Amino acid sequence: MLTLKQLRDNSAFIIERLNIKGFDAENIINEVIKLDDNRKAIQTKLDTNLAEQNSIAKEIGMLFKQGKQTEAEAAKQRSVELKELSKKMQDEQAENEKRLSEKIVLLPNIPHTSVPVGKTADDNVEVRRGGIIKELNDALPHWELAKKYDIIDFELGVKLTGAGFPVYKGKGARLQRALISMFLDINTAAGYLEIEPPIVVNEDSGFGTGQLPDKEGQMYHAQLDNFYLIPTAEVPVTNIYRDVILNKSDFPVKMTAYTPCFRREAGSYGKDVRGLNRLHQFDKVEIVELSLPENSYQALDRMVNHVEEIIKQLELPYRIIRLCGGDMSFTSALTYDFEVYSEAQKRWLEVSSVSNFESFQANRLKLRYRDENKKTQLAHTLNGSSLALPRIVAALLENNQTEHGILMPELLQKYTGFEKID
Repeated sequence: MLTLKQLRDNSAFIIERLNIKGFDAENIINEVIKLDDNRKAIQTKLDTNLAEQNSIAKEIGMLFKQGKQTEAEAAKQRSVELKELSKKMQDEQAENEKRLSEKIVLLPNIPHTSVPVGKTADDNVEVRRGGIIKELNDALPHWELAKKYDIIDFELGVKLTGAGFPVYKGKGARLQRALISMFLDINTAAGYLEIEPPIVVNEDSGFGTGQLPDKEGQMYHAQLDNFYLIPTAEVPVTNIYRDVILNKSDFPVKMTAYTPCFRREAGSYGKDVRGLNRLHQFDKVEIVELSLPENSYQALDRMVNHVEEIIKQLELPYRIIRLCGGDMSFTSALTYDFEVYSEAQKRWLEVSSVSNFESFQANRLKLRYRDENKKTQLAHTLNGSSLALPRIVAALLENNQTEHGILMPELLQKYTGFEKID
């Protein structure tokens, strides 16, 4: 969430930058500033009213002592009137604050100056790529390989729940477990503290990281308890530090977590969403970092390099994309996507997003730190997938298929306990 100070001091700049995200912010910002002016005016009246009440309270006692009964009763009546007026102004202020909050949360985060101008994924900028794209003859897509080797059952998932909830079996299940363990081991070796968080969160947690109210329709909602199934471990892990004040010496705070994730993706058909390409439930390992503002972009580069090293260990061809304004999330200031190549599908599959949110989430979370002058400042938050499993599994199956089975990358064999799926 943007701060009132940002909006008042840099409104023209913010309007210009949010246009890069395809968001026309001018009317909302003008309304926010008007409501903030109104808030200040009401508060001034309230303060004046309270000062007069305090003065009259002292006056009443003195008048009674002096035997001035009539004047004292008049003062008491004036005090009652002031209290009634104060109550009306407090109600007016509460309504004004509500409207102000409703407006300000509609504004997305400001894109960083390095964000490319563009409206769609076609306008994203490739930063670099690595690995070798294999050319396979008659390569099968992963959904056919899954059936051939009986490792993922999509039809059984439909029976048990519905489309987008596959059942992993045998070596397919072991592959899932192996990837999760491998990713967590690499992350913890790099200094990330492993967390096992809840996979349902309350409304405050959803608001804190920006899923609510922006992505409410994409989240599974347990209405009786007003809980939400998490779309990513970012939500509970980042919210660990909601309403927390840190010291400068506490940074950086680095955490990693494995969770299942749940997303109510819009229904669509075709090869782009077939098999593991788009699921309602999937496994993902996440990294989250809390940073001092002056260090957050070095932290972002470090996280990008970290995710890149994991993909290299999986021996998959990949590319890193800097997202344009129109393809960025509501909360992000700068995002890099990682994509791996699918030989059978002849296309790139997104497997990770690594983002810097600057102070946007921290303001919603009230996540602060004390600077050298003991003043509280907003921290910066970052997160990234390291990695999301479904499309990684799809790429591993498709790119490593042979006539004699599906070969596992060398490092992964340590975790799977087998060299190939056959």
